[in-house]
Amino acid sequence: MKLVVVSAGLSVPSSTRLLGDRLANATAERTSADVQVVELRDLAVEIAHNFTTGFPGPALGAALDAVASADGLIVVTPVFSASYSGLFKSFFDVLDPDALTGKPVLVAATGGSARHSLVLEHALRPLFAYLRAVVVPTGVYAASADWGAEGLVERIDRAAGELAGLMTGLAAGRSGSVPVSVPTQGGVELVRGGGFEVVPFEQQLAALRPE
Repeated sequence: MKLVVVSAGLSVPSSTRLLGDRLANATAERTSADVQVVELRDLAVEIAHNFTTGFPGPALGAALDAVASADGLIVVTPVFSASYSGLFKSFFDVLDPDALTGKPVLVAATGGSARHSLVLEHALRPLFAYLRAVVVPTGVYAASADWGAEGLVERIDRAAGELAGLMTGLAAGRSGSVPVSVPTQGGVELVRGGGFEVVPFEQQLAALRPE
């Protein structure tokens, strides 16, 4: 499996990159996935050119391909003006709209104050829900005071475990290890998709009709 980290950190060293690395290490320990890091700082010029020309440069094209082919994604952004950075959003604006469909994504962010922690819920989670990704339940926000403090390691481990579980489950489904038999519930067939069981709406209606 391949795990890709998209980091929108600007400084060197970067707390955003550090958080991405810690999340990636914790996930890779559970999945043995190969990790690739995409540093958006190095792609800023090509991203801008993509908007004006409609075509990605070589480095940006490789990064977009890596994200599209990943089995799991970790995205980390610094908080700018109470939201994700413009560079972060621009990268996902030039990504193919269908590239993240059904892909497990762990959202994370860094900032100077704990007051910005809701950026995970009001900005990042809606963005990736719109892109039809499967966002893990636990997002990770790290304020300046969180580094070395109690709680951050536990949040990283919990989020990494959730992402690893999704990646492993989807990989098992692609390899054919998921049972192909169609289960039923009350005489209604259940369709499996991405580890979930979905009852088609028309079958739900049929089950409600009086005999």
